[in-house]
Amino acid sequence: MDAPPAPAPPHDPSRCAAAHPAAPARPERSRTSTPHTLTPEEVLSGTKLLRTALTGIVLSATALTTLQGTALAADATKAPKAQPAAAAPAASTVGGIEAETARALAESLTDAAWRNRVRNAALASEEVDLQALTAAAPAGAGRELKAEVADADVRIAEAKGLGSDIGSLLRVRLADASMREDLTARTAPLVAAAPADDDASTITAYDSRGAAHELDADTVPERPVYIVGVDGAKAVRAGLEVLNEELDRQGLASPAQQTGTKSGSRALADIGTNSTGFWTTKITSVSVGDLKEPWFKGDAEVFTLVTGFGKDGVPRVDPVQMPYLDSENTTYYPNQVLVNWSNYKYNLADAVMMEDDGDTNYQSLAKAIAAVLLTITDQGMYIPLVDALLDAVPTSWWTDDPDYVDSWYTLAKEYTGRRNGAAANGWMNVQPYWVSAL
Repeated sequence: MDAPPAPAPPHDPSRCAAAHPAAPARPERSRTSTPHTLTPEEVLSGTKLLRTALTGIVLSATALTTLQGTALAADATKAPKAQPAAAAPAASTVGGIEAETARALAESLTDAAWRNRVRNAALASEEVDLQALTAAAPAGAGRELKAEVADADVRIAEAKGLGSDIGSLLRVRLADASMREDLTARTAPLVAAAPADDDASTITAYDSRGAAHELDADTVPERPVYIVGVDGAKAVRAGLEVLNEELDRQGLASPAQQTGTKSGSRALADIGTNSTGFWTTKITSVSVGDLKEPWFKGDAEVFTLVTGFGKDGVPRVDPVQMPYLDSENTTYYPNQVLVNWSNYKYNLADAVMMEDDGDTNYQSLAKAIAAVLLTITDQGMYIPLVDALLDAVPTSWWTDDPDYVDSWYTLAKEYTGRRNGAAANGWMNVQPYWVSAL
């Protein structure tokens, strides 16, 4: 069946019930509330105090503390000498578990056969499943490390609010491609866990004696370094499933969505009442500026939270994974559906782009968002929800995870062309796209 006529030409934003808000500055690490002016957003003011109180309650129970190791030193022949082993970050955090595992792996590399096995695996693949690697070790230090790695995987899944059936999450990789030539059979590499704070000036690495070394976060070290970390793509994919399910339980989904659809994105979840298909907004190209990925970090793991009022007048949040968005200042052409308009009451929606950078607990994030958005009621006109959603994110997470990338207010159903982010850190080209029913 032919697609129905395309949506009407772009409307004058001044005619919207809520005028396009002024582009805000990128959120500060420590944010404070400012009073609303008398605009359509003023309808939110009656719930401001309640949202703040609810957010405080949620955050006191869910905020995660990211602690980092404090003393690092480079190879004794190339950098400051090793310091006494520093206390690892709290073991209840993802960063703490990664640091524990990094030290254990470093100490296991005194076994020459195991050290060569790890080296060969790191040279053969960009990322190595650490649990699978230890399980395949025939004997010695590698096999002895197996139980500790398996336990660390379970604790990381719990810390991130993921299901116990997710399997292995810990990966080990060579920190930088420039280290490949120096990673020989005679080399004793350092092992580190990347700090969650992208602004850290140093990172802690361990040698085979368990001693801590201080490495400059801005300079790639000459000595080879293994990085122990979480498989970001796998964690985000599973995390968005958890976020979907928790948002459903909290009531932030349209009735049609609450039938049990499971997917990494709900953008295509509901066909709505039109059995012939539905209109969407598709991203044809996208680029972001600052992703804060220093040498010790792997690829960025970006996702977008699309929010607006569902068909039932209740705010809804649709997470959209963007696994291709790895590097800053690079243009990608995903042709990815961002908004399924059959899920929304109005022809306007908002989007907040974020990056999972470490200790994100997706169940806690969903509960924090729900505690704020469920206090907002439909006033019979479109109300931007970006600020309310950002207010729901625990303050500590702005420092470490998830990092705010950018936000887009009032994405219109009929809009075609380039939209710059409100924080001037990203842009996307979008267009209406008709999805036909099978």
